[in-house]
Amino acid sequence: MTQARLTVTLPEHIWIGDVSRKHPEAVFKIMTAVPDSGAAFALLKLQTSEPDALIESIDSHEEITELSIIQQTAQEVTIQVETVSPPLLHLSAQASGMPIEFPVEIADGQATVDVTGSHERLSELASQLRNFDLDFNIEYIQERLHTTQLLSETQQELVLKAVELGYYDTPRDCSLTDVAEAAGIAKSTCSETLHRAEETMIKHFIDDIPTPIESERRISAPE
Repeated sequence: MTQARLTVTLPEHIWIGDVSRKHPEAVFKIMTAVPDSGAAFALLKLQTSEPDALIESIDSHEEITELSIIQQTAQEVTIQVETVSPPLLHLSAQASGMPIEFPVEIADGQATVDVTGSHERLSELASQLRNFDLDFNIEYIQERLHTTQLLSETQQELVLKAVELGYYDTPRDCSLTDVAEAAGIAKSTCSETLHRAEETMIKHFIDDIPTPIESERRISAPE
């Protein structure tokens, strides 16, 4: 399973791109969105020090046909909007079969998009973004393995037992001897089994931390 994060530059004349560039300090979080034929509906949380000005800018944009304020505080507003055109990000996701994870965060015309799926779907998403003339950068790509693929059954059971007893709490609620007794094994066996499991998980975590250069090398998408 491939996980990726992309930064997508929203084009001009798209309402959320225009408004977020006009208010670069504001953070837009798309909680959910439903494309429709010739329209779209979205629920957003807006984080800003000037909520009234931001709402006015959104409501006055030509693409917005309806705006409702769901909840408002001094620095956060939840709104529902209807627009005249479906969001290009979601059209790209639909066309590629790669669902976008919510919330999608947008600031100053840049959308941070997280996706999870096969490498082939990710490549297709990249192609669809290009088809819709959406510029993007790949922040990272990483392959995720399920824990059952990392640890043996014995290691999994012992790690779960140790967590349950509070061995990994700070401060610890039990000792290594307590874990060994609860598992019905010798303390030395318990220590070695936990150490090997910890080594596997830590090394996998370190190897799983991508760099932008590695990410660019690991994706191949047709132009």
